[in-house]
Amino acid sequence: MNFILSIDQGTSGTKALVFDADGQAIARGSVPLQTHYFGEGFVEQDPEAIYNNVVAAVSNCLNDLEIKGLSKEQIIAIGISNQRETFVLWDESGSPLHPAIVWQCKRSVKICENLAQRGLGNLIASKTGLVIDPYFSATKLVWLVENNTSIKEAVAAGKAFFGTIDTWLLYKLTAGKSYATDHTNASRTLFFNIQSLQWDTELLDVYGLGNLQLPEVKSSSAYFGETTINDLLSNPVAITGLIGDSHAAAFGEGCFDTGTAKATLGTGSSIIMNIGNKPVASQNGMVTTICWSVPGRVDYALEGVIVTCGGTIEWLKNELGLFDDVKATTGMANAVSDNGGVYLVPAFSGLGSPHWEMNRKASITGMTFGTNKNHIVRAALESIPYQIKDVIAAMEKDTGISLKQLMTNGGLTANEFVMQLLTDVLAKPVSRSSMPDVSALGAAYMAGMQQGIYNGIDALRNLKSDKVILGQSVEAAKVTDWYQGWLQAVDNKN
Repeated sequence: MNFILSIDQGTSGTKALVFDADGQAIARGSVPLQTHYFGEGFVEQDPEAIYNNVVAAVSNCLNDLEIKGLSKEQIIAIGISNQRETFVLWDESGSPLHPAIVWQCKRSVKICENLAQRGLGNLIASKTGLVIDPYFSATKLVWLVENNTSIKEAVAAGKAFFGTIDTWLLYKLTAGKSYATDHTNASRTLFFNIQSLQWDTELLDVYGLGNLQLPEVKSSSAYFGETTINDLLSNPVAITGLIGDSHAAAFGEGCFDTGTAKATLGTGSSIIMNIGNKPVASQNGMVTTICWSVPGRVDYALEGVIVTCGGTIEWLKNELGLFDDVKATTGMANAVSDNGGVYLVPAFSGLGSPHWEMNRKASITGMTFGTNKNHIVRAALESIPYQIKDVIAAMEKDTGISLKQLMTNGGLTANEFVMQLLTDVLAKPVSRSSMPDVSALGAAYMAGMQQGIYNGIDALRNLKSDKVILGQSVEAAKVTDWYQGWLQAVDNKN
């Protein structure tokens, strides 16, 4: 049996997994990664440390494989998923010109304000599908050019090589022989045209980056080169999958068809909905992005970001002390028949999609002397499905595409109350996966298709799944009224 090595390089660390031809994880390894926070919202990582982190995680994974009596010689494909928007600049010798600037970094706020004041918002959105925001790579690169003379000179001379983390890892793993990226990662830079599927020379000139060296852009499933990963593998193995982590999660969850969506429920939530083979500009607070691509096919997506989901529950536990164990919240929420008119709008760091009120503060409304802590816990849990409903409704309005199924992953999917209310408020099938590493799985699928382990997307549909599809409850009829109360609470900005 042939195996696939999947590398999931995230912000907080790297996971490496080996998957078999049935899509089952048979070995794992992980290593944490240090992030440097400083200044006013500056966030950086060491590019060489990122690479070494990957090598260490793979080493741990291969050791786990051998402990289980399996052979690394059976690995015939490598897939990589990666933290998006984070980028590295390096010179002709492959030496980094600066620490990697992480997607969380806010150093380019004034750059963004300047671009907006120049009236470039519509041009950028029409070409990239994105909004002008420090989240995306380009504005932080502009900041570097404006604030670092050596980088400015290197870019002007055409001697600065740009890459998101997938490109940097590919370059390192192939000893500089391969310089490429995929459509999903390219689509997060703010200078890739999602209509023409090429780097946009007009935008690069607008940013003053006309001479920047840029990687070749390929499908997420393609031949990217080969590697022994610092001789951890006996013979070179082909790297045949590159894909951004959120996109990999969508693919790993099975968002193969128009109208299918995934929601990752963690501290916040990332929601991606497949909208088919044409990009649609959002009028309701979403960004348009490339969902995933295979040779001859590119699927687009709308993406919405919810700032606070599980973070609300942690706040109730750590700051208000309403419970000691998050697992207790399901029982507390079910201890009352409804929320008693109490709504918690979790704008602790502002409201994200589709509202985009980043200066908004959190609020709890509707309390009376009859309100107890169970009502507050219930209101907090309810805010999670309601926010997801807001995003899905906005996506449906943008596209005219009705949600077929929402696939969920992440720690919060263990909360039965949240999952049942989500199913009821959407009135659509909701599935829950117990697979904790769906980004790695999506990258493995991409790599495996290119190497013939999987005979196309239809073969992936037939793989054994651990998903549980939830049905609506007897209280589903009441949920519409509860949700209307939520909309009123969100609309009340006092």
